[in-house]
This record gives sequence, structure tokens and C-alpha cells, in this order.
Amino acid sequence: MGDGNYLLFSDVANNRIVRWDEATGQSTTYRASANYANGNTRDTQGRLVTCEGAAVGGVGRRIVRTEPSGKITVLADNFEGKRFNSPNDIVCRSDGSIWFTDPPFQLTNDYEGRIGKQELPHAVYRIDGRSGKVTQAISDLQGPNGLCFSPDEKTLYVIEGRAQPHRLIWAYEVSADGRLAGKRKHVDAGLPAGALDGIKCDVDGNIWAGWGSSGMPGVDPATLDGVIVFNPQGKPIGHVRLPERCANLCFGGVDNNRLFMASSHSIYSLYVNTRGAEVRV
Repeated sequence: MGDGNYLLFSDVANNRIVRWDEATGQSTTYRASANYANGNTRDTQGRLVTCEGAAVGGVGRRIVRTEPSGKITVLADNFEGKRFNSPNDIVCRSDGSIWFTDPPFQLTNDYEGRIGKQELPHAVYRIDGRSGKVTQAISDLQGPNGLCFSPDEKTLYVIEGRAQPHRLIWAYEVSADGRLAGKRKHVDAGLPAGALDGIKCDVDGNIWAGWGSSGMPGVDPATLDGVIVFNPQGKPIGHVRLPERCANLCFGGVDNNRLFMASSHSIYSLYVNTRGAEVRV
């Protein structure tokens, strides 16, 4: 929230969203009992849109929007009558549509979610910006995770977190009406497999990816942990090294040139010589 000089991030295991204020350097609980919120973003009007990754007391596993009044509006909580698995990461397009990934990650334990029944395949969904209709955009990936659009919004990038043998970033052509075509492999994490997670594009079309050790014996985490930068052709061109595996990230600050990185137990930031390409308010 660069216009407000604060950062919001999910503390998944503690079931809360945290607010960090730049002016004071203090962190406070923004929302407790957040239904194990995972990915967050802002829509074209600047409102917070959140993936609630688990159901507590029957409520959750849904996409919600926080209104200026603080009221929570449910945008989607099912597809064709079946509950989402555990909405993970989310991005908005300038046409008002909202796209999110729905792997079953938070259905498997009571630490980062709640053990529950999987009712739908691993998938990526789109919420129409006008009608609110939910469509299943992708259903052939294993563990879809981070996603982002290219600066011109003509390409959607999606991480396949459980692809075998290597984790991948796929690229899809996006038509004016939101349909996807032309699936192609954009990045192969290789072996030992890097733990690709959240991704963002900068204004030059480079992808910044949360990255970490896969925990394989003999692998030095320092060679992987942090953020890897890929150019528009999918070639690695930079590595922001961190002492912990990085899960998700975003560009923020007043000029959208401050990279915030959510790692295992910490938040890191770095001013970079570019800006994020996501929809700006």
C-alpha cells in the first residue's frame, strides 16, 4: 500500500494478516482469524483482495475483497457448486478481472490451514470484472502457485509447483476477452529443483521469482535461497541472495520500486532500479 506507506502480508501459520508501517517501523495485526489468508493483491480501485486458504468454522476457502469501510465482500467461494481447495496466489488485470491459483496445499495439514476434502482439480480461475462470473482458466497443472501478467497483459505466467521432474513457469497468451491459448514452457527450474513460489513482472518484462532450496541432501541453500530474476526470454539474469527461502514478493513503496520479500520467518526489502508492472491504482 505505497500510497499509505504501509505493507500488508499474510502470516499464514498464525492465521492473521499483518500491517507494517514504514513511518514507525512497527508491525501490528491488521486482521486476526483471517481464514489462513495466503496471497493478497489490490484491485483497480485500490481495495485489498485476498485468498482465504482454509475454512474455519465452515467459512473460508474463498476470494474476498476488503471495502474502504472494512466490510468484507465475498467474490467467489465455489466453482459449479464445489468448494475451492485452498486459494493460494492472486493477481488483477486492468479490465477488472481477478485471477487466482487453487492448489490443495492448505488442505493437507492443520498448521497452515485445515485438513479438508478436495472437491476440485488443481486449477487457475478467473473472476470476470463486470459480471463476477467464475471460469476455470487452467486445469492441467499440478500445484499451480504464483502467477503474474506481463507489462502489456498479453501474457500470463503461472508456476507449476508440483511439476515432475522440475518445477516450471508456463506462459499463456491472453486474448482481449480473457481466454488463454498458446501454452509454452518459459522457465525450467532444473535440478536440484528450486522451490519456485510467488512471481512478479517488472516494467521491462523481467520475472522476479521467490526461490529456495528444495531440501535435497548436499544442496547448499545459499546457492538458491532468495529471489531469482529472469529476463523476458526466461534466462536467469540476477539473484537477490537471502538467508532464508523466499516464498512471495511484491513491488511497492511510493514509486513502486521497492521490492518486498516474504521469507520463511522474515520480511526483507530492497530498492531496485526498476518498477513493478502490476496494475497501479
